[in-house]
Amino acid sequence: MKSILQFKRGLIALLCLFFLAEAPAQDSGKDQVGELVTTLYFATNGEASLAGASAQNVSEELAAAMRREKSLQYKNYKVLGKDQQPVFRSYENWASPLRPSEEILLRFESQGKALEQSMRMDLELWLSREKMMKADRVLKIAKPLFIGGPDWRGGKLILGVELISLK
Repeated sequence: MKSILQFKRGLIALLCLFFLAEAPAQDSGKDQVGELVTTLYFATNGEASLAGASAQNVSEELAAAMRREKSLQYKNYKVLGKDQQPVFRSYENWASPLRPSEEILLRFESQGKALEQSMRMDLELWLSREKMMKADRVLKIAKPLFIGGPDWRGGKLILGVELISLK
């Protein structure tokens, strides 16, 4: 009787070891390595109210940063929407600044840290499910990248991409 009980215990221990060994390892590609904020702006030299009632003003500091880009020099800037998403080690990520709409999307994927406080990223801008732009950029923490988009309502859409943290 004692040997049968020892056999059962041994069999249970062996089965536990087998199942633990067969358990899939955690996917390190899904490790979060940072966080990214995507902001959609409307820029115009005309009436800023064309952006809509829910659009918000941008700070003078941010407007000055956009005006430093030759192709983005406008009189008025408004925020239309914002999305904050994690950056995974080796998986593509999607941001939708006009959530729940998927009219404007940013696909981004980490290519690993470039230098201290920065990350190399593949970026793709999608409008109406069509890829409009692809770029490989180094993003630095708290240094937004501004991407000029299409004309809209007498102005221009601008996509801001900012790395806000690294892990």
